[in-house]
Amino acid sequence: MKDACAREITYLRLSVTDLCDLRCRYCMPPQGVPKRPHDEICSVEELVEIVRQAAALGVRKVRLTGGEPLVRRGILDICRGIAALEGVEEICLTTNGTALSRLALPLREAGVDRLNVSLDTLRPDCFAHMTRVGRLEDVLSGLEAARAAGFTGTKLNVVLMKGFNEDEITDFVNLTRREPLEVRFIELMPIGEGTREGFLPSSAVLEACPELEAVDVSGVARRYRVPGGRGLVGLIEPLSRCFCGGCDRIRVTADGRLKPCLHSDQEFPLRGLSGLALRRAIQEGIAAKPPRHHLAETGRSGAGRTMNQIGG
Repeated sequence: MKDACAREITYLRLSVTDLCDLRCRYCMPPQGVPKRPHDEICSVEELVEIVRQAAALGVRKVRLTGGEPLVRRGILDICRGIAALEGVEEICLTTNGTALSRLALPLREAGVDRLNVSLDTLRPDCFAHMTRVGRLEDVLSGLEAARAAGFTGTKLNVVLMKGFNEDEITDFVNLTRREPLEVRFIELMPIGEGTREGFLPSSAVLEACPELEAVDVSGVARRYRVPGGRGLVGLIEPLSRCFCGGCDRIRVTADGRLKPCLHSDQEFPLRGLSGLALRRAIQEGIAAKPPRHHLAETGRSGAGRTMNQIGG
């Protein structure tokens, strides 16, 4: 299905929970977020039905997000249910990696095709500071478990932050010299706990590593390679380079509301609907997708929720 701007919508980011086991400073308050009653969050069956109807409209790729999706009870059932749907060609999952040591293989067996792991620093002390409660060794063990489980094409999501990890850019890029993974540097967005004070433009990566050679554009990422390297470096630039014109995605929150655009407060309720009624509601949301966001003009997201509530 195409939206009003003739963009074909093929990608659904589906949040399964707003909870997380970490407390990253740019994302979560120190105390975390209150656990919501079960009846306020979509059930496994509701999530699968939403994907079923989205797939009938042309969605081919589904990314499971949170919060942290691996803290969601029934996450493997969700994966299996979506994997069995006609029309779904790829299931991806974005995780902080802390639970991958025990769940990488079950996720692979449940039908997950690819993983994105959020990792903003390679230094144990900085990791503990940023996450407030996490241990870097848990994420590194999770990455090793993902390799052992047969996952390939794994991406590391690195949020660029001034005064925090700008001096680690070369360390992350060097990972791609020897590992067949993609390190994606993402500009910090002014949403929720994120502020413009911590903003570091993606150009800092090219300045720190002038040897990077342009390769292609994949989705929202401009991709580069170190000469002779095994992996790739991606730059995702929601502020420096507006890529709304090619946006092919919609989002559904854990409480069952479709967001046509991350940075708009427009939402379409999906809970309580099924079959053709649900499909029509998704169509309505897609048709309402705005031409672009206005981060550059306003300096602040108009999302109306935090990232953990929307789905990272």
